[in-house]
Amino acid sequence: MSKVVLRDSPNEILAASQMRRDSAGDRPAADVEMARVLGTVPFRMALDPSGAGIAHWKHEPLHDVVAPMSHHVIMAYNGAVQRMERRSGPSVAIGTFRPGVVIIIPEGSSSRWDIPKPVDVVQLYLPQTTLKRVADEAEAGAPSELLERTAHPDPVTSRLLLSAADVLEGHDALDTLFRQQLMDLLATRLLAAHTGSPSMIAPARGGLAPKALLRAIERLRSDSDADVSLAALAAEAGLSRFHFCRAFKDSTGLSPHAWLRQHRLEQAMNMLRDTDASVVSIAVALGYSSQTAFAAAFRKLTGESPSDWRRRAR
Repeated sequence: MSKVVLRDSPNEILAASQMRRDSAGDRPAADVEMARVLGTVPFRMALDPSGAGIAHWKHEPLHDVVAPMSHHVIMAYNGAVQRMERRSGPSVAIGTFRPGVVIIIPEGSSSRWDIPKPVDVVQLYLPQTTLKRVADEAEAGAPSELLERTAHPDPVTSRLLLSAADVLEGHDALDTLFRQQLMDLLATRLLAAHTGSPSMIAPARGGLAPKALLRAIERLRSDSDADVSLAALAAEAGLSRFHFCRAFKDSTGLSPHAWLRQHRLEQAMNMLRDTDASVVSIAVALGYSSQTAFAAAFRKLTGESPSDWRRRAR
C-alpha cells in the first residue's frame, strides 16, 4: 500500500520516516535525510513501503552535508536560475540550476551543498532494486553505477519528473499506477543516459495478445478492490512490468495510467449527465479521496468544474 502525505501533516511524515530509517540500517531513507537537511516538510510526497517515491519540496537556501542515503535521488529543478556548489570529497562541482537540468545523488553518495537562494524541486527516490529489475526486464544487462550529476542538462528527464508535481490526483489506484510507470520509465532513462556504461534497451515486442488485453482492461474497469498495480497487471499477462507497459500502450495507444484516468473521466461524465447524484457522492463512488481532489482532476482534463460541466451537458 502506498501513502500520499501532504505538507500539513509533518508528524505523520516524521513518524513514517523514522520507521523506514530503523528498517534501512545505517543509511537513512532519502525522504528522512531530505527532511533533516532541508528543515521542512514537502508540499506533497507519495511513498511506497520501500521508501521509493516522489516528493515536491520548496525550501530555503541550503548550506549543509547530505549524508549517504539508501536510495538514489534524482531531482528536477523548477525555480529561478542560480549558481550552486557541490563538494564530494576533494571534488568540487559548480553548476547553474535552471529548468531542464537534473541532479543525481547516487545511493551511498555524500556531498556538501551550497545553494544561496530558495529552491523549488521535485525529487524521485529510486531503490537500486528497481534499477536492477528494470535493467533485467529490458534485457539491458547488469546496471553499472549511476553517475553523480550536478545541474546536468537533460530536458527529457526533467520534464518527466516535473510532471509528477501536479499529477497526483488524490485517487489511490491512479496515483499508484502513475508513480509506478514513472519510476520504471525514469529508471530506463537513467540506465540509458546516466550510468558509467550506458545500457542498450531491447526494442518493443508488439502489443498484447487479445485475451491478455481483455483481462487487463477488465481488471482496470473493475469497481471491486481488484489489484490494478503494474505488478498485478503484468503478472496476469505473463509479462514483466517493463514489457507489459510497452505492449499495453502499443495495443491501446495509452499507458495503463492514462487509460484508467480516461475511463474514470468517462464514468464521471456519465454519472454527472445521467444521474442526480451529488458531486461528493460521485467522487466517493469513483475512489477519490475528496470532492476537492475529484474536482481538480476533472477540471485538469476538461477545463471545467464537475458542476459547470453537468449544467452544460444537460
